Amino acid sequence: MLQSPKITQRITVLSVAHSPDADDIFMYYAIALGWVNCGDLRFENVAKDIQTLNEETIGGIYDISAISFGLYPHIRNDYALLKTAVSFGQGYGPKLVKLKNRRLSKKFKVALSGAHTTNALLFRIAYPNARIVYKNFLDIEKAVIEGEVDAGVLIHESILGYDESLEVERELWDIWLELTGSRELPLPLGGMAIRRSLPLLKAIECERILTDAVRIAHNNKKILSKMLLERGLFRVDAKRLETYLNMYANENSITMNDTQLEAIDLLFDIGYRNKIYDAPLHVNDFLIPTHYKQIRFS
Repeated sequence: MLQSPKITQRITVLSVAHSPDADDIFMYYAIALGWVNCGDLRFENVAKDIQTLNEETIGGIYDISAISFGLYPHIRNDYALLKTAVSFGQGYGPKLVKLKNRRLSKKFKVALSGAHTTNALLFRIAYPNARIVYKNFLDIEKAVIEGEVDAGVLIHESILGYDESLEVERELWDIWLELTGSRELPLPLGGMAIRRSLPLLKAIECERILTDAVRIAHNNKKILSKMLLERGLFRVDAKRLETYLNMYANENSITMNDTQLEAIDLLFDIGYRNKIYDAPLHVNDFLIPTHYKQIRFS
């Protein structure tokens, strides 16, 4: 009696890059722990600071990568945007800090975390005469304290606490409000981009997997936070971690809503009007068309 040949499942391995800050690790790690059904896809992840990821995504290094929303128009021909694993500020965000009682001149020297970050885009518009140097975000506070620069923009967990010799000169949220006409839309900071050359059905499945990872992480925040703290993956303690995740890895990180999409459109418009981008863009034109799968198999 002849036996039917065994059908072997073909595994596809994709590279996924994210930053080492708490929200990105938290939103990804349900995949690493095996909590998400990944089907025939496997992911090899790497953690690097956000400006390095921005630069390497320009070079097309990764299949999927965390990026600054401020970068996206520069890579739109090679990458689509995913609607999941996003971080927005709502009444908060990066902070411009300086030494207490120090007055900044018109051409003050400032340290930013990278040329393609959203905070750098907003900062350059608000302070066109500032002298900018770029540093790893972990080194910015020290550069201000030691007088290497007059001021610096703190991001990620750094905004939760900094040396007592420093004070906030200006919140980037306030700059965002001024540029948007006080519309109170959330500030788009970080998202995920996926290589356009991937087959569409695989791209749709990647978005499903990453969305499930963020949803599972959010629904199991206490246990996942405890596990990751025990592994030494965070730079903050449990109390600050909870605060940080409530800010940047919350229910609105699972999949973007209409208000968030409107905010990204406004960010792109601000960049275009200030000649940072070469064309007007609408975010819905650059998302994965997830409805394709339903139409194809209906």
